Order: sequence, then C-alpha cells, then structure tokens
Amino acid sequence: MRKIYFYYLPRCLKLFSAALIICFCVFTPGNTFAKIDILSVMRQKTVSGKIVDAEDGKALPGASIAVKGGTQVTSADANGAFTITVPDDNSILIIKYIGYATQEIIVGNRTRIQVSLKASTSDLSQVVVVGYGSQNKKDVTGAIKSLKSDEFNKGIINSPQQLLQGKVSGVNVTSASGEPGGPTGISVRGPGGIRSGNSPLFVVDGLPLDNSNTGSGDPLSFINPQDIESIDVLKDASATAIYGSRGANGVIIITTKKGKGGASTLAASASLGISTLARALPVLTADEFRIEVPKAGGVLDDKGGSTDWQKEITRVAKTQNYNITMSGGGDKLAYFSSVGVQKQEGIIKKNDLNRYSGRFNATQKFLEDRLVVDINLNASNTKQQRPPITNILGDALINNPTYPAKDANGMPILYQNINNPSLFFDLDKETTTTNRVIGNISPSMKIIKGLVYKVNLGVDNSTATRDVLNLPNAVPLRDGRLETFYNTNTNTLIENYLTYNWSNTKHNLSALGGHSYQRIFVQQRNNSINKFLVGGVDPIYNPGVGQELTLGSNRPGGFALINELQSFFGRVTYQYNEKYLFTANFRADGSTKFGANNKYGYFPSFSLGWKISEEDFMKNSIFSNLKLRAGYGITGNQEIPPKITQALFVSNATGSYPLYPTGAYPAGTTYARFANPDIQWETSKQTDIGLDFGLFKGALTGTIDVFNKVSKNILLLVIPADPVQPAQEVWSNVKDMTITNKGIEFELDYRHKSEYGITYNIGGNITYIKNKVQHSPYSVIPAGSVSGAGITSSTINGYVNDQPLGTFFLKEFTGFDAAGLSTYRDTDGDGLVTDKDRISAGTALPNTMYNFYASAAFKGFDLSINFNGVSGNKIYDYTQNVSFSKLRLAKNANATREAIANPTESLNNPTPVSTRYLKNGAYLRLNNVSLGYSFNTKDLGVNKWFSNIHLSVTGQNLFVITDYTGYDPEVNSDRAIDGVSSYGIDFLSYPKARSIVFGLNFSF
Repeated sequence: MRKIYFYYLPRCLKLFSAALIICFCVFTPGNTFAKIDILSVMRQKTVSGKIVDAEDGKALPGASIAVKGGTQVTSADANGAFTITVPDDNSILIIKYIGYATQEIIVGNRTRIQVSLKASTSDLSQVVVVGYGSQNKKDVTGAIKSLKSDEFNKGIINSPQQLLQGKVSGVNVTSASGEPGGPTGISVRGPGGIRSGNSPLFVVDGLPLDNSNTGSGDPLSFINPQDIESIDVLKDASATAIYGSRGANGVIIITTKKGKGGASTLAASASLGISTLARALPVLTADEFRIEVPKAGGVLDDKGGSTDWQKEITRVAKTQNYNITMSGGGDKLAYFSSVGVQKQEGIIKKNDLNRYSGRFNATQKFLEDRLVVDINLNASNTKQQRPPITNILGDALINNPTYPAKDANGMPILYQNINNPSLFFDLDKETTTTNRVIGNISPSMKIIKGLVYKVNLGVDNSTATRDVLNLPNAVPLRDGRLETFYNTNTNTLIENYLTYNWSNTKHNLSALGGHSYQRIFVQQRNNSINKFLVGGVDPIYNPGVGQELTLGSNRPGGFALINELQSFFGRVTYQYNEKYLFTANFRADGSTKFGANNKYGYFPSFSLGWKISEEDFMKNSIFSNLKLRAGYGITGNQEIPPKITQALFVSNATGSYPLYPTGAYPAGTTYARFANPDIQWETSKQTDIGLDFGLFKGALTGTIDVFNKVSKNILLLVIPADPVQPAQEVWSNVKDMTITNKGIEFELDYRHKSEYGITYNIGGNITYIKNKVQHSPYSVIPAGSVSGAGITSSTINGYVNDQPLGTFFLKEFTGFDAAGLSTYRDTDGDGLVTDKDRISAGTALPNTMYNFYASAAFKGFDLSINFNGVSGNKIYDYTQNVSFSKLRLAKNANATREAIANPTESLNNPTPVSTRYLKNGAYLRLNNVSLGYSFNTKDLGVNKWFSNIHLSVTGQNLFVITDYTGYDPEVNSDRAIDGVSSYGIDFLSYPKARSIVFGLNFSF
C-alpha cells in the first residue's frame, strides 16, 4: 500500500501543478504575465533614511513616505527613520507631513536619504471635511472653518464644544453652568427659531447625532476630547444644504483620530487639575451683617458665629484625566485605539462626574486597494452625581452668617428658622448613569477609475438611568422618596452614495449622489416609591424597602416616539483652470414629524469661487492667496416636537360633556389638539459673500464674510382663531413672520519663524451680528417665567416685532419716590403703570463676539494664550431679584451691598420684575494659558524607550473683566414657557471654577 502511495505521489503533484497553471492562465488578467518581470524584481532596492525639520533638525515621526505612481507607502518611526522598497533608481519619493511643505525626491543611486522638510507658511493645502466628503481648503466655496487638535482650547474640557469656544467667528459657545457635565449651548450665526431647537447638527465620523436628551445634558458628552482629530464648522447654507432639513442652524463635523501606516506608536497622558470657586457673590460678612441689620430696621438674630456659607458648600476640587492610545499599521491596515478615564469633582461638594471611554478606529484595504473598509467604534460610561444644587445655593446665599454651620464634632447644626445646606449633602442626591455605544462601518468600492460606491451603516445606542433620592430622616422629619427614570435613545443610519471624480489639465469635476435613511427611537419610563426606614438599605439598590406605593403619588409614567427621515442628496463641484469654482448641493428630506401635505422639503444651494491670485495680473502681487466666494441656499429645521401634525385626545374619568340635565358628567374622551396635515418646514434662506486672502507667502492669512440669514414658516403653538372649539391650542406656521440674522465676520492669523528659531503665531476673530423678529402677528410672545413672592407668573423675555430674539420685555425702573417706593415709566401716559407699559430693554444675545490668541515656541518650550469675549448683551439677575432686598435683610436674611445701596428705599418696597435687575453682560475672559516643555529624550538617555516627553501647566478661566456682579456673565438658566426659549436669565446658576492643570504626555 505504501509503495502504491509513493508511486503515484509524483504524478499527482505534477497533475496538481498543471491544474494550478491552467487556472492561473484562465482567471488572471491578460497583462498579469507582463507584470512578472524578473528584471524589474532585480532592479528593486531598499532605501532608508530620516525625516527631520529643516530648521532645528528635530525628527518628524509619522511623516508619510510613498513611491510616486506606485503602491509602496510607509511612515517614519518615532525617531523619524524609515525604510521603503522602490522599483528602481528612477523612482520618486513623495514625503508629506502636516504643517510642512511636501517634497518629491528622485532616489537615483542612493540607498540612504536624509530629508529636511520646511514648515509651510500656508494652510491652503489643509483638508476640510464637508458633508459626505472632503476638499482642499483652497477649493472650498462655502463658509467653512476647520480646527485641528493643536488649535483647540486647553484645560479641563467636558465637551467638544468647549474646544472651539472663541476659535470660530460667528459661533457662540455658552457654558451655561459651571457644573461638570452641564449643558453647553452653541449657536452658529444666531438662533433662527422660537420654539424649535437652535442647536447645530452634530456629525461624528459620518453619523448625524440626535439631539434628544439621553440622560445627560450634552449630546456630545460621550466623546473623549483627546480622541478628536479635527472639528469642521459649516456655517452658510451653501455648505450645510447637503444636510437639508437639519442644516438651518449650521453643521459641526467631528472627525476622530485615525491610524497611519508605518511604525506603531504607544502614547499615554495624565493630568491633574485643581479647581476653586472663581468669583463668590459679595454677600455681607458676619461683621457687616451685624451692622447692616439694625440699620435696615431689623432686630439682629446673632448666634455669635462667623460663617461664610459659600465656603461651606464649595471645595477645592480635583480632576484626574488619564489616556492611553495605540496606533499604527502597514500598507493595508491602519488602526487607532484609545482608553480614557476622567474623574472630575465639582466645586460644590458631593458633585462628581466620572467618564470611562474606549475607542477603536481602523481602515483596511482589500482587492489591490479597490475596496476600503473604515470602522469607527466608541463606547462610554458616564456617571454623574449631584446634590440639589438650586436649594443649596439659595440657602447658602441668604443664610445668616452669624449662625455656625457645624458643632464641635463637625456635624451640621440644625436650626428651626434656616436650612443648613450641609444637611442636603447627606440626605439628597441625584445620580445619572449613561451607557452609550456609537459606531459605524463604511465600506467603499472603486468600481472604475474615478467612480466610488460607498455604504455607511451606523448605530448610536444610549441608555440612561436617573435616580432622584431623598433619604428619610428623623430630625427634621421626612419620609423619603425615590424617583427613577429610564431613558433609551437608539439612532440607526443607512446611507448609499456614489462619488465620481474626473479631471484633465483644465477641468476638474466631482459629482455625488446618494440616499439616506435614519430612524430614531426615544423612550422614557419612570416610577417612584415613598416612605423608607431611617438608616436602612439605600433605596437605590432595593426600592422594595419603600412602604408607600399609591397611584395618587407614585403613578408610573412614560412615553415613546419614533422619528424617521428619508433623504435623497447630491452635489456637483466644478473647477476650471484652477481659478473658477462652482458648487451645487441639493437634498430632499422626508420626515415623519411633518404632515401628509408637506411630508417632503427641498433644499438647494449654489456657490461660486474665483481664485483671483491665480490670474496672470496677480502673479507678482503681495497676495499668495486671494479668493472671492459667494453662495446662496435654503436649509430647514426639523427640531420640533414629534406628532404635532396628528390629533391628540385626552380621556377624562371625572368630567366630559353633560348628557343629562342633572347629575355628574359622564366619563369621556375629547380633543386636546387638532390634526394639522398642512404644517410646513421652518426654512432659512441664507446669502454669504466671502473673501479669503493670504499675504507674504501665506504668513498672514484672513477671511471676511458677510451673511444674511432669514428664517420663515416659524412654528408656534397658538390659540385658535375660532374660540368655540374643544382644543384650546393648535400648532401652526405663522404666516409672513421672519427671524433675520445678518452680520459680518473677520478672521486674521499671522505665523512666523525667526532666524533665531523662535516660532510664533498671533491672531483673532470678531463677529458683528444683528438679530430681528419681523411681521409677527402678536404684540409679544412671552418667555422667561419666574416665581417668587409677588412675582409669580411674571415673565422676563418677550419676542417683539423689530426687536432681537432674547429681548427683555420689562417695566422701566426709574428710581424711588418720596415714600421710598420704586417708580416705573408710564409709557402710554394713562396715569397707571401696568404690563402695557413694558418696554424692549435690550437683548441677551451679544451683537459682538471676539477672540484673540497668541502662541510661541523656542527650542523645547511652547506657550499659548487665548482670550474671548462678547458685548452688546444684557443679563437679568433673577437671583438678586428674589433673594436680596432690604426687607429680607431686616428679617435676618443675608444680602449684597448692591441690594441695600439706596438708603431712602422703604422696607415695604416690592421688588417686581423690572429693569432694576437688568445688567450689562459684556465680558473679556482669559480662557486659557498654557506653558509646556518637551524634553530631549536623547539628552536624557531614554530615547530608546521614549520618543517624546512633554510637561505642561495650564491655567483656565484665570480672570474675567466684566461689570456683571453675579457668579459669571456667561450664563443662561432655562426658563422656557411652553417650549418658547428664554435667554440671559441668571437664577442660582452653578458658579464657574478657576483651574490649574498639570499635564504629562509621553510616547514610546
């Protein structure tokens, strides 16, 4: 048997080899054999070398080295060294590195090459991310601003919006609260709606996010800022129309870091931040209180102490941040992965935010690089714990400072007539835990030369649990209560699109066409239980220990909704002779939020560009770049409540319509809202004219944009014209009503490297913007609700014709009369001061926003500084309105000097809502300043293990110059009425922190 086996083995091998040869001949392209050239293999050789900076000779790790016209590519390692195989001596190497001019080098007979790259003074080759693609900055015809990671703000960063605060003209970023994880407001070229959302659309690695609440106040809180490579802001309609119904408020595209082929890199960073209360409210000290209470006509209640209640509730807070990243790859695969931990303490005690995040991004090439698959995956866990901040701040500000806060044993002292806020820290807490997984896979296939088909499959799934716990207590007596809210938000996306690129010596054409379907599911459920045993099991872990569960006080609740968006989109860009540019975008969106008669909206845009600097008559001018842009487009806004086009019914078990002359009304169901299938999209028409320029070989660059954005078809919940109907309110588009934002933006940047090796950069931007409401059929649309003694049901904001959004519609305070009572202007002259005498007293929206910055580097040192500010806006100090007065001081409640400044004011003077509490909101802030040093690892003798070691110290919010006397002028408490947005109201807002951050970064 063995002899037979060995006898036939050689014949079988010959047969198998023949079959392989036949298959190879049949199934491989005809020119395959032509490529198999033994001589070409013999001509191949290996070239090695090093990439360094031409000025200081420092290595440039990660520089890209590719063979022109070939498939060979590699990257420089941590020491700038590289090795690559080239076809022959005539091969040309293309060397690229971000921020440096690209070089092409003929190999010749060399086997080792030293490459010195010169820093580029121009950013025209910078790649800008636009909707469904990217463009070189020099070819962009829309108003787009791109920020790279090295340009971001520094310090303790909770959300990506803070990275670009003050960095982009026309963009207003407002940290409405100093609380870790608190909401961050952002608007692009002003708000354009009254009820609808005014936040821009956020797109993360190609996946548009849903701005619905997912358990946290910020839709971007899941992203580790250290993972972000760039943020691109699309401002005008010619750039945002590709996103159609969601582009009216601008689009912010976030691109996370990707791996690069070549050497693998392992990097780590750690930072420690120390934060303290930046500005305390100037309430009276104990000694001042003892003097002022009798002067105000009160009887001093003195317990002999000297307590700073604001110090009692605040602390020196620590923030720890740790990150590890790994990246690398080869010719076919590139990857980036990271793990991040942020543990942040708020400056108010028992307020913490912990975030754990992980990311994996990869790009894999197949089929001779015709198929490219991109994968992005991010997972995060965020846990936020907070005490009842409003109650704590309110008590700390008005408590009698002569009352001791703690006894000799350090325990909170209980009083009958004041609340000791220290007690709230032990009894009340709110805990929110959010788990979020977001990812997408995007395969793209090169069908023929220039034609690429791409699929984008994405999912964003978020679940959050929010527990609001009030523990039971014996003194003071309370039963305790636990409320739990469960939130789910699932966002799924599928997109298919084709991109075609064609060019020759004169013409460059690109066309895009595709389809998108997005489905968003949002659900919330809640339950509660009361009455727990004192000192028993924490109810969060076992709600069953509660003893009271009744439908009257513990009825479960919830809601669910599904929003769907189907879209068809396209774009054409054309360039002639590298001088004349044209871009057209179009998108058709169909949304389930709108009625059957207006289910689809259509959003076109057009823009033109002229590279004046490329004309022959400009060749010897001082301009290295001069480009004129103009664009016009229509975008939409679908950020409105769902189901408003459908009828809503309410069932009432105790009362309905009378069916009999006497007796109780029977149970029944009635209309609460009529169906309205005619509801249309809110639309914005925007015109933009811009000029991009560069002088002195690109050292000085700048941009000027003039824009006009008009929003119409404003959606409002209004009272029906016919009063005889069961529904009291109806949703409708307000005919002819418009909201206009127009203004001018200016940016300037200068970069230079001196002969002594000092590199420096200075620049800034300024935006002037005017906002106006016009053709409203209503005399005023109220917003900004308030409550308190004598002012409940009053309003602060009002939407008035020919006035900006966020207008303060108030009685005008004119002083005090002989009796010490407040006086107000009688605007209509009828002898009475009523709500009819209210005036438009300014707006909460700034008309001027500005930022200026500078940076410098010399040898291993680097320094950067950033200022930002606003002016033209006002703030209503609702905290002072309800908390501080002469009457309250006479009753032994603390106050500020400002509240008791007028000696003639009567104790009985009421304090209604008026311009008395309206203040200038302008400010100039030193946002951050950072000083760093990069160690020379070779001099330290550790270059075998470390390629880079960088130490830094950063100061954040070091000072703010302002006339405002509250905690901080950058504030906006949400006091909306029926969804009508309020602006510029400060009510017991979480104070801002001043921070010092020490950081260490190193890579292997």
